[in-house]
Amino acid sequence: MLNRRTLLAAAAAILPLPALAQPATRAIRAIVPFPPGGGVDAFARIFVPAFAAASGQNVVIENIGGASSRLGTQAVLRAAPDGQTLLITNDTLAAIEALPVPGSGPFIGGLAPVLLGASAPQALVTHPRSGIPDAAAYQARLRAGRPTNIGVPGLGSSQHFASELLAQALGGRPEHISYRGGGPLLIDLLAGTIDGGVVTLGAAIDQIRDGRLVALGVSGLQRSPALPQVPSFAESVAPGFEAETWIGVLAPQATPAPVLAALHAASLAALRDPGVTQRLAGLGFDTPGHGPDRFGPLLRDTAARFAAVAGAVGMRAGEA
Repeated sequence: MLNRRTLLAAAAAILPLPALAQPATRAIRAIVPFPPGGGVDAFARIFVPAFAAASGQNVVIENIGGASSRLGTQAVLRAAPDGQTLLITNDTLAAIEALPVPGSGPFIGGLAPVLLGASAPQALVTHPRSGIPDAAAYQARLRAGRPTNIGVPGLGSSQHFASELLAQALGGRPEHISYRGGGPLLIDLLAGTIDGGVVTLGAAIDQIRDGRLVALGVSGLQRSPALPQVPSFAESVAPGFEAETWIGVLAPQATPAPVLAALHAASLAALRDPGVTQRLAGLGFDTPGHGPDRFGPLLRDTAARFAAVAGAVGMRAGEA
C-alpha cells in the first residue's frame, strides 16, 4: 500500500516538467464553477492547499458560478492546455452534458479527467420551523399535493436530478427553485424562506449539527458516518434509493499526457494527506482517489443516466 511519503516522492519526481515549470508569479487557477459556500467549494478549500504543497506551485481558487456551473466550466474549456488551469466540479458536469442549452456545450469531450477526489450523499434539509420534520412528513406532503418549494443549486444540477429521483420514489413532485449554487441556497434555507433544499451533505453539515437546519435524510444506501443520527431515504421511505454525488479534478482535453500524469500525482498526494482525508471525512466525504481510467467512464455513465432521467420526467435546464 502506498503511504503519504511514497506518494509525495512520486509527485516530486514527476512534477519538474517543462510544461509545469511556469514563472513563480503565475499561479495555477483552480476554477470552482459555483459560488462560495457549497459542497464543491468546501472540498476545494481543503484539497487545494495540499495540492499546492505537493505540486510546489501557488494555486488560486476562482469561484465562477452561474448557469448551473456552465460559466466556470466554459472558462476551463477556453484555457490553454498547459497544466495551469484546473476544474474542480461535481457530477453537475454530467448533468449539464445531459441537459444542453443553446449556445453551450458539449463539455465532457473538452475535458481530461485527472482525479476522482470525493463522493458523498446529497441531503434534503429544511428549517426547524418548516413544518416538515422528517422524510415521512415530506412524503405525505407531496402525496397530498400541497405546494412545496425545494431549492436546488441550479435547474439541471446533480441535486436537481437527485430531488427528482426522490420525488419519483415518494409519489409526488415539489416545485424546484433554482439558485446559483449551494451557498446562496443555504442562506435562504437558514432564513426559512423556502420549504427545503437539496445540497451535498458537506455543504450543510455544520448547520445540521448545530440545529439551525434539519436533515430529513441522506441519499446514500446507508447512513453517513459523519452524521449517523440522520437516516438514509433507503431505510426510511424509499427502499433501494441511492443518488450520491462525486467531486473530481479535470483539465483541458489537449493537456499533454506527461502534464496530466504530473497533475494526477500531485492531486493524489494531496488527497492522501492524513489531514485532508480526516477533514473531508468529517464533512461526509469518501475519498476514492481514482485516476482517469475509472473517472472517465464514470463521468460518461453518469451523463447517460442523467439524460435518461431528464427524458423520463421532462426536466429542463435553467439559467441560475
